[in-house]
Amino acid sequence: MFGLTALELARIQFGFTISFHIVFPAITIGLASYLAVLEGLWLWKRDGVYRDLYHFWSKIFAVNFAMGVVSGLVMAYQFGTNWSYFSAFAGSITGPLLAYEVLTAFFLEAGFLGVMLFGWNKVGPGLHFFSTIMVALGTLISATWILASNSWMQTPQGFEIINGIVVPVNWFEVIFNPSFPYRLAHMTVAAFLATALFVGASGAWHLLRGNDTKRVRTMLSMAMWMLLAVAPLQILIGDLHGLNTLKHQPAKIAALEGHWENKPGEAVPLTLFGWPDMQAETTHYALKVPHLGSLILTHDWNGQFPGLKEFAPEDRPNSTVVFWSFRIMVGLGLLMLLLGVWSAWLRWRGTLYQSTAFLRFATWMGPSGLIALLAGWFTTEIGRQPWIVYGVMRTEDAVSNHSALTMGVTLLLFVIVYFSVFGVGTGYMLKLVGKGPEEADELAEKDDRQSRRPARPLSAAPDLVGTNSQINGRKGG
Repeated sequence: MFGLTALELARIQFGFTISFHIVFPAITIGLASYLAVLEGLWLWKRDGVYRDLYHFWSKIFAVNFAMGVVSGLVMAYQFGTNWSYFSAFAGSITGPLLAYEVLTAFFLEAGFLGVMLFGWNKVGPGLHFFSTIMVALGTLISATWILASNSWMQTPQGFEIINGIVVPVNWFEVIFNPSFPYRLAHMTVAAFLATALFVGASGAWHLLRGNDTKRVRTMLSMAMWMLLAVAPLQILIGDLHGLNTLKHQPAKIAALEGHWENKPGEAVPLTLFGWPDMQAETTHYALKVPHLGSLILTHDWNGQFPGLKEFAPEDRPNSTVVFWSFRIMVGLGLLMLLLGVWSAWLRWRGTLYQSTAFLRFATWMGPSGLIALLAGWFTTEIGRQPWIVYGVMRTEDAVSNHSALTMGVTLLLFVIVYFSVFGVGTGYMLKLVGKGPEEADELAEKDDRQSRRPARPLSAAPDLVGTNSQINGRKGG
């Protein structure tokens, strides 16, 4: 179907569903920690601005969390339906790791989520703050287990293959595999960056519309401080991650650099732009900087690293795709650093909230963190090909025995359902953002109205969009 094989359609389907899913947990991780900081500042300073921002972002967090849970359920089922041979082969490792995520993280989040969202006026401030911290901690623990599973697939160790099945022999080595620390740090900081850009764009957008309040200014200010702190940190982590990848997955590095072969005694240039051609085994229109590739990847002015021609054609990742996905990620990362530095300069001049050019740039950069995160994920996962467990099991051996027609029809259904369901959810969340943070008096009035009616699943985001009649219409639909 569509001229693609069942394997290619299965990969596209998994890539499509995980691209939707990864966005929501990233915002959940960042917003949960942001809420913990806001509540901590409220308890410390008793400044109502932090309380109002907490209530505002907790509503958005609730909607985003719900979409993350729904999209995550599909991922678990796909391992059994579309990748059954992988599940049978490596399920003894990936299964327990995902189970640990549910037991130690999801239950922790779910256990305290109700108190966090609905208990502001029903429990003491200490217990409520503790609940917020537990939810934030749960999101980080969840990321830890998920990244442990994925990292094991990238750099597997601590196992033996007995009767054609993976058997764990050292769980410490399985979890703390060589790439795990770098991937966990890279992904967590990426979530913080994406959230800071989202929050910052919200504040900038409101300022451009004339909603210049202390709450909006605080929202923008905190986001820019976070961006200034973590954007350089992410560049450092990315460098360390690249060195780790070169050691354990050299073919991936060769592919994302568009590097085909070494010449005796010559350093490797950095190819800024070009078009890798997998058939011709060359990178067309390459714009290169001499020695820079050697310096970045080997920290040696004349160092060399393996080119793609050193690997069998069937063992090479698709350089065309990962070359550009990597450059999208890096390019956006540099723009994030520019935004953070620009904000510091404007803050020093006292014009952070008045610079129209800066506010427009910050608004346009709002989705850049999520785009960069997806580009990095594509680089990581496509760069691992043709292996599903690197060096152990090929992707073509992991897919279930479905026809191309079956995979094509289910992919089409996924596209329709996902854009319908998550499109509505994302639209609703953005409308909440557009409403802006409210003052305490307005919140108290709404809380009083809520107390007179039963709670509902999205009552953490009450009556902020439209009128009561519109909301009743949604409930009826």
